[in-house]
Amino acid sequence: MLRALSVAFACALISLAFAGTARAGGGNYVFNGGTPAQQAEVKVALDASSFPWSVVPRQVVIHIGAGYPTQATPGHVWLNANLVDSGVFSHGLIQHEYAHQVDFLMLTGGARRELLPVLGGKQWCWGDGEQLEHDEYGCERFASTLAWSFWQSPDNALAPDSLGSESAALAPSRFKALLGALLKAPGEQGQLVSIQTFVGSAPTVPTAIAAAPAAKPAPAPAPTVTRTAQAARKRPASLRPAMA
Repeated sequence: MLRALSVAFACALISLAFAGTARAGGGNYVFNGGTPAQQAEVKVALDASSFPWSVVPRQVVIHIGAGYPTQATPGHVWLNANLVDSGVFSHGLIQHEYAHQVDFLMLTGGARRELLPVLGGKQWCWGDGEQLEHDEYGCERFASTLAWSFWQSPDNALAPDSLGSESAALAPSRFKALLGALLKAPGEQGQLVSIQTFVGSAPTVPTAIAAAPAAKPAPAPAPTVTRTAQAARKRPASLRPAMA
C-alpha cells in the first residue's frame, strides 16, 4: 500500500511539472562543503527548473569545493566553488549535473541503448568505448536537453545555439513527452515500450551530430563520471581553469 502511494505521488509530481509552467524544484539532497551562500545558490539553481527533482529515488550528496571538477557520479554531484560563485551563470550547469542522477538512477541499460540514436549520440557515456567529444555522448545530450527543456531562460548557459547543439537533442516539448513516459513506466520493458511508441508515433529524429575530428588520445574517464563542457565557449574567462 505504501509503495503504491509512493509511486502515485511520484507520478503526480511528474505530471504536474510536465504539464504546467510552475517551478517544481525540490530534490532530496544534502551538502558536503560550500559556504551558506554557495549552498543557497545551488538551491536557487535547482528551484529555477520546472523538473521535479524529488522523483530521483535516492538522496544526492552535493559537494562544493575549490578545485573540484564539475561532474557527477551516481548519488553525487561535484561543483567547483568558483563556478557556483558565478551566480546565475552556474544554474544551468548545476541542473545538468543533477540531471545525470535521473540517468544514473532511473533509466535502464536497455532504455539508454534505445535512447542513444533518438538523442543523436554516438555512445552513451564516458568509458563506454573510444573517447569522443562531449556532445557526442548520449548521457551528456540527455542531461543538457533536460536542463534546457525545463528551464528555457536566456540566462541558461546551456541554451542551444544551433540545431545540433548538445541541449537540442530533442525539442523541449518532445523531450518532456518522452521523459514523462519513461518515468511513468519504470522497469526495462516499460521504458522500452515508451521509447518505441514515441519513435513510432513521431517523425524520424534526425541525427544532429556532424562528423567530428578524431579526439586526441587520452585515458578514458570512468564510465559513471560525467563532465560539463558544452558551455565552455560562454564561460567567463575566470572560470575556465576550474571546469573539467
